[in-house]
Amino acid sequence: MLPFELIYHTRYDLNLGPHVFPSQKYRLIREQLLADGIATEEDFVAPEIPADEEILRVHSEDYVHKLKTGTLSQAEILRLEVPYSKELVEAVWLAAGGSISAGKCALADGFAANIGGGFHHACPDHGEGFCAIHDVAVAIRSLQFHKAVQNAMVVDTDCHQGNGTAEIFSGDASVYTLSIHQENNYPFPKPKSTVDIDLPDGIDDGDYLAILEKHLHRAFEDFSPGIVFYVAGADPYREDQLGGLKLTIEGLIKRDALVFDYARRHGVPVAITLAGGYARQVTDTVQIHVNTIVAAREAKLRELTRKN
Repeated sequence: MLPFELIYHTRYDLNLGPHVFPSQKYRLIREQLLADGIATEEDFVAPEIPADEEILRVHSEDYVHKLKTGTLSQAEILRLEVPYSKELVEAVWLAAGGSISAGKCALADGFAANIGGGFHHACPDHGEGFCAIHDVAVAIRSLQFHKAVQNAMVVDTDCHQGNGTAEIFSGDASVYTLSIHQENNYPFPKPKSTVDIDLPDGIDDGDYLAILEKHLHRAFEDFSPGIVFYVAGADPYREDQLGGLKLTIEGLIKRDALVFDYARRHGVPVAITLAGGYARQVTDTVQIHVNTIVAAREAKLRELTRKN
């Protein structure tokens, strides 16, 4: 068994077929975690669909109404870049519930992972870039509303800047947003995060890790979060179809370990969401996401060993 919980629902898979967004990866991640003996069935917890009031702490009433009633304009659907359906709405509500659950479980156990979510391009009044609801923002606002935390940090290592995250938390001193991403890539424009690390095309493992560590050090010096939401994109991988960075699978493992080490060194629980990943071989994307869970397990086990 894992020393923390995994949040998952079969409805995360939208069965999009040959779409560049491989929603089948969620099911495949679960299957690989079980097949490799990393997790057992008992490690998986199903999320609940959150009440609309949870979503409305982040998104506008008009946008939520359009999503739930199927009245988005054609332009709004095109901006989403995934087909609209009632199944999509259920999936993104479940993903938000999954990130709320991951936050609660992380506060109790030190780590938790939503095998889904990380939809960081969703903005208060619209969705874009495969993201309809900003599950991480919904989770942070829920934890704050229920007095579980005061301050939160988002560490976003997806290849694409978290523009929705930046917009939602703009001017909010209670949430520190750090995004490390490829500068010459979607989205355009990029609203300002607390810290934006704009990387050049083709950066490799060594330079990436050195830059990330420098900014993690500074972030935890400048801010004391009650929880870290780690948006662990697989798309900095060198074989990603929508990315232009050159990280190896080994480099991405080191990236995950670095984030977890800084968070736990400062005694901060970590809620993981898996975000983007569009490798030419979906098996690579799945492996990268599985490796993130393994890195969290190793970080947690090291912590338990030190305590004993």
